[in-house]
Amino acid sequence: MTTGSHWQRCAHERRLRVVHIVNNLNYGGLERVIHDLVRRGDPDRQELHVLALQYLGVFSEGLDAYAQLHTAPPLPKWTLLWPAPLIRQLRAIAPDVVHTHSGVWYKASLAARQAGVRAIVHTEHGRRRPDPWDMRLVDGIASRRTDVVVAVSEPLAAQLARTVVRRGTRIEVIANGVDTDRYQPRSAERTVRQELGIASEVPIIGSIGRLEHIKGYDVMVEAFAVLRRMWPADDAASGPPPVLLLCGEGAERAALERQAARSGVADAIHFLGWRNDIEALHATFDIFTLASRSEGTSIGLLEAMSAGLCPVVTDVGGNPGVLGAELRHRLVPANAPDALARAWRDALQHGEARQHDAAAARARVVPVFGVEQMVRAYDALYREVACADARGGTSGVVECASVTPQ
Repeated sequence: MTTGSHWQRCAHERRLRVVHIVNNLNYGGLERVIHDLVRRGDPDRQELHVLALQYLGVFSEGLDAYAQLHTAPPLPKWTLLWPAPLIRQLRAIAPDVVHTHSGVWYKASLAARQAGVRAIVHTEHGRRRPDPWDMRLVDGIASRRTDVVVAVSEPLAAQLARTVVRRGTRIEVIANGVDTDRYQPRSAERTVRQELGIASEVPIIGSIGRLEHIKGYDVMVEAFAVLRRMWPADDAASGPPPVLLLCGEGAERAALERQAARSGVADAIHFLGWRNDIEALHATFDIFTLASRSEGTSIGLLEAMSAGLCPVVTDVGGNPGVLGAELRHRLVPANAPDALARAWRDALQHGEARQHDAAAARARVVPVFGVEQMVRAYDALYREVACADARGGTSGVVECASVTPQ
């Protein structure tokens, strides 16, 4: 995490009451990040709350052991001007720090300020490209109410600074992190192949993510049709043609299924929906792929690389930073199905290079993108913004002293 020249440290490190505000905790990378921040937060340093503006969702299951969970009352559109129910709810919780996440920034930051909360952190997990002007305008106003805006990658931080965040608001970069002990290389899983009727010699391209336009699954389906057409049917050395496993749900699923049927590859693409056996899927994949049009720092990519999978992903957002210099050759342009198909074919037909890059992927993620690094970075940021506020005499939460790192 990048910081200014002076850090603030609490002289008396009392617990801080931190509230995460999010639309919901249903499937997705953003939701997984909040789940990990709550589960791994230090209970001696943080009293954690999660406030969902829509509903809690699957990632809230079991989370009540680590945080108090809240659901907002219905918030009509007019609450963008004055979110009175949310203001009352935040006053009742009385947090030291409100941490908002993508999708709730404007309304939640307005409610937090009106409720008397003086320390507000916002994390932007990713933005569309091009970013609609109305969203830039609304979020720019919200940035004025925010103490620190966190971006999950350097490219996203640059985009925010250029088009969204108003001058005077600080931007930090805290990369997403994953549980590298949970997601580690495993022996090939037969159960998934047996379930889906895929023979052991058939190569598997796998992807995990939301089936939404920004994720580029339409490009992936087109690229897969190209790959199947170019796969040499009479070359024994190439083996049988690959199949594509898509794990996830989203608004575009039906359209993608129709596209697969029109392209003649419906029998070779398996739409799995959301599943809880991600480790088993990783062990089944030969390569992991993303065709995203935009990314922050993809949790799915981090988990797959941690599990020792060779990545083939688009050169957008935080993806180049995740792959690093050694794996840069596995990047492909966005919206380029032919290039994606060629990259898949290269990875599948050169097993030794693929295995080398799979090991490099694991080696890249473990020291840089572990979940504990992420949790510690946010904990330090919460304490800094709360301490800075207390030192200014606005909330009286903690006493602070300024220190300069050596």
